[in-house]
Order: sequence, then structure tokens, then C-alpha cells
Amino acid sequence: MGEAGMKLKNQSSVNRWVWISLGAIFLLFIIVQIGSFSIDRTKLHLGEKVGIVSIEGAIFSSEKAVKELDDFAERKDIKAIVLRIDSPGGSVAPTQEIYEKVKTLRGVKPVIASVGAVAASGGYYAALECEKIVANRGSIIGSIGVILEYPVAVDLLEKIGLRFETVKSGEVKDMGNPTREVTERDREIFQSVIYDLHRQFLDAVVEGRSLEKSMVEPLADGSVFTGEQALNLGLVDTLGTLENAIEIAANFAEISGKPKVISPKKERSGLLDYLLGDAKQTASSWFQPKPAYRWQWEK
Repeated sequence: MGEAGMKLKNQSSVNRWVWISLGAIFLLFIIVQIGSFSIDRTKLHLGEKVGIVSIEGAIFSSEKAVKELDDFAERKDIKAIVLRIDSPGGSVAPTQEIYEKVKTLRGVKPVIASVGAVAASGGYYAALECEKIVANRGSIIGSIGVILEYPVAVDLLEKIGLRFETVKSGEVKDMGNPTREVTERDREIFQSVIYDLHRQFLDAVVEGRSLEKSMVEPLADGSVFTGEQALNLGLVDTLGTLENAIEIAANFAEISGKPKVISPKKERSGLLDYLLGDAKQTASSWFQPKPAYRWQWEK
């Protein structure tokens, strides 16, 4: 083969690899676009449905639950909602936002609470405006109370020879500062806040459960109860599983036959999110706060 033939053969080989590379890039582009294209498969199912909104773990944000409740409330094919709760509590304001959102759905769509392992403190608070609260016999219920705690590191700082200078506009502007001793004024203010938050919680239980305040007050010391105990105390309506809660929701909505059940779709923005989604969820769980049964107020 002559020199010209060799050059032509080499050029042909180069062109082939160029086209292969371009094809691979194009294929990857298509895959990414498919991963980015989201179809709400739940809307492809015909018939009347029960939507499931889950609250899992500590409640430090209400955005996801409130959005899902709003979305299901607006959909005509969803006739009832089950609020599946498996939470030991969390921060006050996010919990109240979920509670208030459920309250606005009264008379719009029935919302039934289904308790998994635990609905304590803020987890229980979120369920109080549901039409019914369904718990397993061994579910942990209650912890009606409020707690605030923060570290005081004065002794430690003295030992290592470190101190902080604080410039403030008022005597108690730095309440909760771990670098100084706690004063009686600090305690008085914090205690007044805790008492008021506790009153709000107590009032929500009285209203949501249609109980006398005198009946709720002895239970509102932070104690927890099993599902069976909570039923006898009037803190839940019935014992049952998630399936039972779905059946109750369907009955409230007058859905004939076995209802179709859907959950909010999981959104992924692309191929990378699809590949990394589980890894990110696992990594975040390593650092997820795991509070005890408490309704936590954060400074």
C-alpha cells in the first residue's frame, strides 16, 4: 500500500473514532435529558385516590409537608389524605405550620393521621387537627411538653484559657450564650417562653381532641404512652395500621371499593441526581439530629 493509501486509511480511522465519540456524547445528552424530564405518573391512574403525606424523623422544616398537603388538596382526583407520622418531634414553628395547614383542610378534604413507631411531642402536635388519629398498639404517643437546652462551657473555657468578649445592646441580648454563666434573669425569660409554648401545645390538644383541660393537664408533663394507653386516655381515636387509616380515609371521602393510594412523586433533576440521590440521602442520615421525645424550641 502506498503512502497516499496509508494516509487515507488513517484519516478514515480518525473519522470513525470522531463519529463514535460524537455519538457517545449525543447518547449521554439524551440520557441526561430523559433523567431531567419528569412525568407525574400518579396522575395517569384513573379513579378516586387517597394521598399519603409522610412526616419522618425530627421536624425542623415544614416546607415539604405543607407543599404536599397543598398539592393533594388542590387535586380533584384525590378525595382524602393520610398523614403518616413517624416523628419524635422537633422545632416549634415548623410543627405549628403543619398543624395549621391540616386545620385549614377541615371541611375541604378529610385528613387521617396514621402513627408508625412514634408520634411524640411535635409529631403528635402535627396530628391534632386530623379527622381521626390511628395508632398501632405499640406506637409511642404523647410527650406533651416543651424543652429548651443549651450547653454552658464556662468551666471548660477557663481550663483552656479561652474567653470571649461580647458587645450587646441589652442585658439579656446574649441569652443562651455558652461562654458566660446563666443568670436568674436568663432563666426567668426562658421559663416564661417555655410556659407559653407549653400552653399553646396544651390548648391544641384540648381543642383537637375535644377533651377537658383538666383531663389533659395531668398528661402534659412530657410523659409518653403506648397506642393502647393513648386510646384509653383519648389521645387517639382507634388502633390500627396504615392500611386501616387508608380505609378510614376512604370511608370519610365516600370512595367506593378499594381506593388507589399514591404518594408525592420523587423529583430528580437529572442523571447525576439519580445516581447520587441515594448516596446523598445516606450521607445526610449520618448527621441527622436524633432528639429524644421532645418538642424542641431552638434559640
